Amino acid sequence: MNYYFYSSKWSTILIWKVKARICFFIVIAAVLAIFYETFIEKSEGPEKTKCTPGKFLLPSMNSCHLWLTCTDIKKDVNISSIVLGTGAQKIVKEGRWHQYPVAVNVLDLTHYSEDLMYGLEMLKLLSSQPKIIQLVGWCVDNGSLAVVITEKHSLGSADNVASVLEHHFPQQNTLATRFRLCFEFVFILHILHSQPGGPYVMCDTNDPMKTLSQFLLTDNLTMVLNDVDALPQVRRSSGHLIKCGKVELSGPYVAPEQLWPFDEIPFIDAMMPSYDEKVDIWKIPDVCNVLIGDAYGAGALKLHLFNIHSQCRELEPSKRPTAEKILQVYNSIKRILKL
Repeated sequence: MNYYFYSSKWSTILIWKVKARICFFIVIAAVLAIFYETFIEKSEGPEKTKCTPGKFLLPSMNSCHLWLTCTDIKKDVNISSIVLGTGAQKIVKEGRWHQYPVAVNVLDLTHYSEDLMYGLEMLKLLSSQPKIIQLVGWCVDNGSLAVVITEKHSLGSADNVASVLEHHFPQQNTLATRFRLCFEFVFILHILHSQPGGPYVMCDTNDPMKTLSQFLLTDNLTMVLNDVDALPQVRRSSGHLIKCGKVELSGPYVAPEQLWPFDEIPFIDAMMPSYDEKVDIWKIPDVCNVLIGDAYGAGALKLHLFNIHSQCRELEPSKRPTAEKILQVYNSIKRILKL
């Protein structure tokens, strides 16, 4: 065998595989950009430029900065006593890095340390994606300091959207604004479901308000995903589906495949069937109904959404549309209703 010919052949194949993967990422980025740009009104302000992985860019910064290290945080980050939010695993406090406000997630490593570390890894992986909270830095220093720094959004979580619109944006408390937020929610699901290794599923979402509490509202009234601690990944190539936790789920908001299917025996986690990202699709109608609320014209909009939202509620997961398909329908409805 001609060794030179053999190695050249495999080199050529490898080069083409690399080119194919690069093209895949370019296409995905282009599709996401088209969806976002064709729906979000220019008057809402441009989406903040995202940096390459490993860097961040806060408002009024001129260029991207490397993620902060333990040394940077101990030296330059001031943590105030003002609490922005609390959770089972962390307290979020207001902080300042030089002149820039930041959110300081103070981690409780005595519980759920595995989940916390998974959340940090997810931030490293996803924070350069559009509509995902930016990671600024972190420090887990032998238990003496455990913080994750992210960008700060003073309007708080999206479960308070009605109050935020009423008190901070009364002129924008319109059907168009509310439908745009609905679109952004599905757009973020599309990002999570389009990752190259397989779809990520939002698990910490057992009712609509809990789902919206995972998102923050930015100063220009857009949504970003903030909580990424519970995003298991579906890996179809290896036959790996997911389950959201190890306890029994219940209620109409939970997808049918997430319910315990054996009435005659008590719940046993090992016997619970696994499922995929279509559980996120099931929840879209309820979340969007909360976002749309009772704004003027909401009834007509919900009638136009009836068909696509009914498809989201198909009992058979494979019959539910993808997030991408839902975005296409939303764009059509926006044009029809001139929102």
